[in-house]
Amino acid sequence: MRPRWRLTATVLFALTLLVASLFGDRLLALNHEAREVLRVYTELLKVSNETYGGETSYKDLVNASIDGMVRSLDPHTSFLTAEAYSQMRDRQQSSFFGLGILVGLRNAQITVITPIEGTPASRMGLRAGDIIAAIEGETTEGMSINEAVRQLKGPKGTEVTITISRPGLEEPFEVTIVRDEIPQISVRYQYMVGPETGYISISDFNRGTAREVREAVQVLRDQGMQQLLVDLRTNGGGLLDQAIEVVQQFLPQGSKVVETRGRTRDSHQEYFSEDPSPALDLPMVVLVGEGTASAAEIFAGAIQDHDVGLIVGTQTWGKGLVQTVYSLSYGAGLALTTARYYTPSGRLIQRDYSSWFDYSTHANGLDPLEMDSEDGTEAGIVAYRTDLGRKVYGGGGITPDVIIEPQEIPTLLQLLLSRNAFFDFAVSYANRHPIESREWQVSDRVLEEFYDWVVEEELITREELTEETSDAAVAEEVRRNLRGELLNSAFGIEARYEVIAEGDPQILEALTLFEDARSLLARRQLLLESDSEQEKTASLPK
Repeated sequence: MRPRWRLTATVLFALTLLVASLFGDRLLALNHEAREVLRVYTELLKVSNETYGGETSYKDLVNASIDGMVRSLDPHTSFLTAEAYSQMRDRQQSSFFGLGILVGLRNAQITVITPIEGTPASRMGLRAGDIIAAIEGETTEGMSINEAVRQLKGPKGTEVTITISRPGLEEPFEVTIVRDEIPQISVRYQYMVGPETGYISISDFNRGTAREVREAVQVLRDQGMQQLLVDLRTNGGGLLDQAIEVVQQFLPQGSKVVETRGRTRDSHQEYFSEDPSPALDLPMVVLVGEGTASAAEIFAGAIQDHDVGLIVGTQTWGKGLVQTVYSLSYGAGLALTTARYYTPSGRLIQRDYSSWFDYSTHANGLDPLEMDSEDGTEAGIVAYRTDLGRKVYGGGGITPDVIIEPQEIPTLLQLLLSRNAFFDFAVSYANRHPIESREWQVSDRVLEEFYDWVVEEELITREELTEETSDAAVAEEVRRNLRGELLNSAFGIEARYEVIAEGDPQILEALTLFEDARSLLARRQLLLESDSEQEKTASLPK
């Protein structure tokens, strides 16, 4: 057998395994049809590989055909290479083994954004701004973030030697660090905003999210929390079971959380809150946006449908497809859509994806301002009702109860952020002037030093800088971002986030809506009391 035919046979065998792994015993019933289709497919591979006018390979052709196949189904069904499948499973875990640093590309160099407190990197004295010049003697020049992270991770107890180039030091130095377990935190930020309001930001739903949320809520309650703001604006989803475990902490036991519906009988499932612990029962505002998707939309939809919290912000993404992940040969995987998510009121979360362009650009999202028809239908969009009878809509993500548009970032700020100006200056300044208190403020002298620096670095001209900062609001945003990066260099990324959040217009407006959330909770309590009274009356002997 000639080599090309041997390869063709191998491809055919691999595809047969793929079909078998998906359909199992049913392959026997489809054997003739499958054989005919695969015969045409292998002929196509042979002709394309041998006679195409450019360079190609069987691997490229097969991968392209797989990508085309899954794209024809829906936007979220995807074939996962062995590397992608491994990375997906890593993201879903509550921890991994590594050094404990957040890294990013700064000026095309692998740079430490911040060490995570209590991890090996923190104990070894790594700092924000340290450049990882080499890993085990191999230069990181031209290395991607994913490749760098892959090399930094490894089994617990193993060592990795990295070469650090630190601003302010003339010579690089080596550090050998023993890898340890690093928690994958999904509750990135939790703190009190004033004496009564707790704030929690949930970045995704992984194996440890429910526990993290429960612990965060308890810490905030111990600090005097009387109302809670939950931020889901950048939460792209994650594990369904964790979303259910999180949301049931805020719902009475027995409340429906979500429903799935698909073609097969076992894809029809209803999920209810099974947590016997008392629900939070405090005024709650949930902040959502275009980056809120999938499991995060399940959370927001359940909170809204049961009227236990006020949903504010902008329309969520609208990803309501259930992916079941199948393990394939050679470490690969297939995330296959098997059902759709529906909120407790029965509304579909998934947005229309008949146009790939409109879906990917979010050009076909629902417009809440157009959904006002008396009969509950507007342009084919069906309205549903919450427990209190409030109108909500399906088929386009979660529509907030109160729309809060994000504020446009000033041009000067976009320029400085895109060129890492705040980060680079903060690293240099902190090396010369260590910051010892979170209460530290940016003085006019430090601000002027920063302005001089950006001009010297030729990031902007003095005339342009003067013109842009003549707007007091822009100058204040520059000062805030500078303070945030300087506190990050001394106390970590959480300190930076708190400073930036102080000027976040969506958070600031959300904080004014707790009276509405309190009123909603009171109305819900009256409804529950009324239902309880009716049940008692109905149970009396006639």
